[in-house]
This record gives sequence, structure tokens and C-alpha cells, in this order.
Amino acid sequence: MLMAGQSVHLRALDSGIHELVFSSNQSVNTLNQATLAELNDAISALKTEPDVTGLLVRSDKESFIVGADITEFLPAFAAGENAIRQLTSTIQQLFNAIEELPFPTVAAINGLALGGGLELALSCDYRIGSTSSRTGFPEVKLGIFPGWGGTVRLPRLIGLDNAIEWICGAQQYSAADALAVGVLDTLVQPELLNEASIALLKESISGRFDFHARRAEKLAPVKLSALEQTLAFESAKGLIGAKAGPHYPAPLAALKTIQKQASMPRDAALEVETAELPKVATHPTTTALIGLFLKEQRVKKITRHYEKNATPVSRAAVLGAGIMGGGIAYQSASRGTPVLMKDINEAALQLGLDEAAKLLNQQLERGKIDSRKLSRVLNNIRPTLSFGDFTGVDLVVEAVVENPKVKKSVLAEVEQYLPEGAILASNTSTISITDLAGALKHPENFCGMHFFNPVHRMPLVEVIRGKQSSDRAIAQTVAYAKALGKTPIVVNDCPGFLVNRILFPYFIGFSSLLSDGADYRQIDQVMEAFGWPMGPAYLLDVIGIDTACHADAVLAAGYPDRMAHSGETAIERLFKLGRLGQKSGQGFYRYEPDHKGKPKKLVDDELPALLADLTGTPREFSDEEIIARMMLPLCIETVRCLEEGIVGSPAEADMALIYGIGFPPFRGGALYYLDQQGLDNVCRLAERFNDLGKLYQPTDKMLAMAKAGTTYFGGEDKA
Repeated sequence: MLMAGQSVHLRALDSGIHELVFSSNQSVNTLNQATLAELNDAISALKTEPDVTGLLVRSDKESFIVGADITEFLPAFAAGENAIRQLTSTIQQLFNAIEELPFPTVAAINGLALGGGLELALSCDYRIGSTSSRTGFPEVKLGIFPGWGGTVRLPRLIGLDNAIEWICGAQQYSAADALAVGVLDTLVQPELLNEASIALLKESISGRFDFHARRAEKLAPVKLSALEQTLAFESAKGLIGAKAGPHYPAPLAALKTIQKQASMPRDAALEVETAELPKVATHPTTTALIGLFLKEQRVKKITRHYEKNATPVSRAAVLGAGIMGGGIAYQSASRGTPVLMKDINEAALQLGLDEAAKLLNQQLERGKIDSRKLSRVLNNIRPTLSFGDFTGVDLVVEAVVENPKVKKSVLAEVEQYLPEGAILASNTSTISITDLAGALKHPENFCGMHFFNPVHRMPLVEVIRGKQSSDRAIAQTVAYAKALGKTPIVVNDCPGFLVNRILFPYFIGFSSLLSDGADYRQIDQVMEAFGWPMGPAYLLDVIGIDTACHADAVLAAGYPDRMAHSGETAIERLFKLGRLGQKSGQGFYRYEPDHKGKPKKLVDDELPALLADLTGTPREFSDEEIIARMMLPLCIETVRCLEEGIVGSPAEADMALIYGIGFPPFRGGALYYLDQQGLDNVCRLAERFNDLGKLYQPTDKMLAMAKAGTTYFGGEDKA
């Protein structure tokens, strides 16, 4: 053993071949500062070692290297552009040293090789992947781009078009995809990876393969003429810009970096990468997106804590075969958990099966699954009219109509047929879990499991703890949600739970603006420009005006001091008129099918007259006032939920809003947004709207924090 560090080992094999092994004491290998320092020591040791003929770079973990250590990003980026340039240049020189070793090098890639891990592999002469490996550059999802040679080496290896797609798209690619474009040189079964890598080294040492020629490709400019480069970059700009949008600068910054250095040799090109990376690394969006990643990891850690105390759900059931029930059944079956789907008649069951079949056919058409997978998933959904089939079920999700009497009746009936210890969960969006539990003999086995629509797309599941819900019931439900590929967040019972309770003050702000003479179309435009995927009027149409009215009534009864209102609102008027949004073809907007059959939003000229007696005298509002009147009640209600213990942490609150209602990710979540605005500034702004009621009044704790200068994400909890 030439070197045995904490994360990097260097040892001699035979025939002069050495191996450099990444062996972190953590669950995965990452390139943190300590590991990079050890890597530098190992390369220095190799340079002085006599008679070295080749180097194998591998991992003894399930994955190669999953990337840089993201926990080090925020402090590194906070040091400023000069410090970032210096750090980047130092790591680039280290990877150059690997590339310039006087003997061939092979990276043996097992599992994941992402970000900096892939950049390190690109500095080797050859890359062999196991058939189960996955590679990619996820950096633009964090607001940055590959800065350790990735924007330089990848285009020279696989061509501009492929490299732009890999770097700006931030996807993970299968081993077959990586082989097809040239990121990998060959594939082998996992158990043959080391043997094949050593064989390739020996072939290179013997001269059969010219590793010097491989290096020359990476040292030279991109092999395209100026005209060909112009065409490639100009065609990419429009596509990437449209997909990224105005709030996410990293994809276009990556493209610009590749373009500026494509005609340069390696060292000059790396200088461009070094100069451009700090510009995005210090952007506010980057700080927010890295913070989101760290919050996501914190939520996963909390989830794992629950999973430790749960047993896997081997068979589930869904009560109610409507759109939601069918969606839940599809999600369960497609993720490998067989599911019973119960309703009261064959027609209802067929509706649920049709929903699952529709989703599967969409997957089939996009090439995501084959016909065998489609059949297998459908066979995992067993329709039934009888509760007698529930004797072998581990967990039941009730998804019947949002009516407490109906839900209580159905829950009490199904409980009689369940085996001892089976968990019963209600997919309610507003009804108290504690109240529903009153109909049950074993309320300790009952909790809420609130899915968001459409089930197959929305990542969040709220797991709601009622007063009598046991830890075991919560743990089992969290584990099942995780098995469905969802992000479960545990919240305590209250009207609206977490997400709807926070969302409806936003809608109340919208209604208030309308009554004061604001144009709903301007409000939508301003809030979409702020970063929401759709404005409040459009969102209400998508949710359903009837659904919104029901939830509004529940929340008004639950929080009369701030969510009750006198007089008819525009939303209630539309409900009375039967304008239920997309589902009826008319709401705030009207809808017609586009060429794909999807509802296309159009302005409805009839609407102003229908709401004329409810809306105030039309007047202009500044964008700033609209944003303040929409965002203040949402953010203050988030604070209330945190202070009341409805949600366990600021991280969970922010992630729930991003996953549940599309809070703009680049703004980091409601509590992070308050931090960025400054609580003192927010509290002063709220004073301007004090006459609008308690929704606009900061809590006493907020005021105290503002005075003390403290934040929700401060110190070690900055993310």
C-alpha cells in the first residue's frame, strides 16, 4: 500500500499497474476538500514511483463518485468570485495532472458517476462502465455548471450537440446511452468491471491502443468549423432559453462558456471555464437551489427515521375508483405494490381502471415502458366490489368523496374487514383526521394520506397525524408513500393541514385584490413573472372552483379570525354559475381542446360582466403591490404553521410548498423568501396593509425575530 488515506487508497497490483481506490468512510464517495487533498497526494506519489505502467481508478462503494460535496458549496461560494476562481483552478490542475500522467489511465465506473465524479473520469484516458452505471452532470439544477473541466473535455469527446444536451439538460443517462455517445468506451457486467479495466490497461501498455491519441482529442479545440459551431450554438440557445426561463441562468451560462472556449486548446479553454463559473456560483438563484437540495436531504433523513420503524407494505388497497383513486392505484401498481381497488359498482371500477390504463398508455407512447410492463402493472390492480377481499391488506387508502359523513361510514365499514394491525389512511384534503377517527374502533391505526392531483406527477404526500394516530401508523404510511416514489412530509392535524392552509390565504389575497378593482389577468401575469407556474386565477381553474369553494368554507370555519369573509366572492359567484374551471370548460378563463386534446386557456370576454357587482372600480396596481398582497398572507400563514408545530421544521415547510403547490424553487420556499427579504423589511411592508386584516399581520415571534435580526435559516441551518 503506497497510500492509505481516509478516502483514497493507492496500491500496486502487478506488471507495474497501480490502482487508485476511492473508499470513503461515508455511504458514498464524494469529492470534498479532504478527499481532493488526498487525491493530490496520491497523484504526487505516483509521479515519484518508479516503473509505473498504468493506473486503474475505481471505487469500492456501490457507486463510483456521486459528485462534489454539496455541503461545502455555500461556504465556498460565499467566499466570493476570486476565491471560487482559485479553488476551481486548483482542482482543474489536479485533474490535468491525472490526464498528463506518463502512462495510460482507466476509470472503472460502477453505479453513479455524477458531476465532479464524471469530470474526474473524463480526465482518464478510457472509461469502462458496468451495465448498471449511470452518468451525468446535474450541476445546472443547482444553479451552476461543471467547472472542473467538464465543459471543456465533454464537447471534445462526444461532440458539441451531445455535450450541450448533457450539460444543459442535467439528466442522468443509462450505461447504454453513455456508451452510444462516447462518454463510456465499453460496457461489461458489474462483476467483470475490474478485470476488464485491467485488461484494457494492459492493451494500452502494449501499444495496441493509442492512449496518447485519446488525450490529443481532449487537448485540441472542438473539431467543428466556425460556421458549424455557430449553427450548433444558435439552434441550442432558443431551446435552452425557453426551457430554462428567465429565473434560471445556469443552462445558458453553461452554453455561453462552451461557446467561448470551443475553438481553444485545453488550457486556454479551462481558463474560460474558471472565469465564468464564479458568475453563476454567486448568483442568488444558486444559493436558493443549493439550499433546496440540502433541505431535500434533510427531509429524506427525517423520512428514513420513520422508515426504520416500518415494515414494507406488500399489498395495499384503495377505496374509491375515481380519478384520485385510479391515480393512487396506478402509482402503487407501477411501483411494484399490488393494490385492490374497491368501489360500489362496476362502472366506477371501470373509471378507475381507465385512468390507470390512460396513464400507462401515455408511458407506452413515450417509450418509457413496453407492453409487458403495461400488462404487469394493470395485473397488479385488482378491482373488487367486496370488502371480503381486504383480509390480506396491509394498508388502505380511502379516496371517496370529500364528505365527512360518507368518509366516516366507509372507514367504519372497511375497518371491520381488515386484519389486525392494518393501517387505514384517508386521502382527504381538508377534513379533520381526528374527527374522522371518531368513527373507528382502532383510531391508533388511522392517519391522513393526502395526495396531490395529478397523483402521478405531484411529488408530495402529506401524512397527517391525528390526536390518536400511533407512531406505527405514521411510520407505515410514510414508508408506503416513499415506496410510491413520493416525498412524504408528516404534519399535525388542523383545518387544511399544511399546504391548503397556507395556499388559501394566497387565494384570499387574490379575492381581495379583485374586490379592490384589480384585473385578474394582470394578477396572473405578475405572479407568473414572479415565478409561479400559473397565476392564481388560472390555478383556481385547474384545481376546480367547486373544490376551492369547499376548502374555503372549511378554512373559514377553522380560522374565522382571518379567513372568514362577509359577502360573496368572485370564486363563489363562479361556483353558483356552474363555471367550475377546466372541468366545465369555463371558470376565470374559458378552455378549448388544443391539437393534443389538452385544455387551452383563452380569455373569456363574458367574465367582467358576470363579476361586475363584486369587483371594485377598475384601477391600476403596481407589480410590487400585487406581489405584496399575494405573498404576505401566504408567508405569514407558513410562519403560523411552524410556530404552532403543524410542521416540524422550516425545511419541511419550504419543501412542502415547492412540491405541493409549485412555490418558485429559485426563491427557495416561503420561509427562505422571508429571510432573503429580511424579516424587518417584511414586517414594515405588512404595516402598509394592516387594514386588510389579520392575514397581513405578522406574529409576535416574527416581530421579535425581526427586531433581533434572526432568520429561519441561520447559522448551520442556513440551507
